[in-house]
Amino acid sequence: MNIYVANLDFKVDENDLKGIFEEYGTVSSVKIISDKFTGRSKGFGFVIIEENANAKKAIDELNGARLESREIIVNEAKPRQPREKRGFGGGGRGGFGKNKGTGRGWR
Repeated sequence: MNIYVANLDFKVDENDLKGIFEEYGTVSSVKIISDKFTGRSKGFGFVIIEENANAKKAIDELNGARLESREIIVNEAKPRQPREKRGFGGGGRGGFGKNKGTGRGWR
C-alpha cells in the first residue's frame, strides 16, 4: 500500500522515514518530494509497505504522531489526478506592448 506522509520537518530524510515505518512491516520504497530548483524538501513524501494490514496499522498509529518538531499526517495515498493543460502567454491579447501600433512603445 502506498502511504502519504505530510507535515514533515525539513530535517527528516528518507532513512529517518524508512526507520519509523519498518517497525510496521517491510518497506519497499520511501520517497520525500523535493523542490526541483532548490532541492529542499517540500515537507511530504510517500512510503510503500507491501502488506495492507501492516500499512493500515502504521497509518492508524502514526497519524498525528510527533516527528522532530511536528505532528505528521499519515494517510493512504490517493492516485494523482491529471493536471489541466495550460498554454503559454496571455491568452489572445494580440501583442506584447500595451500601446501596440501607436509607436510609443512600452509604458
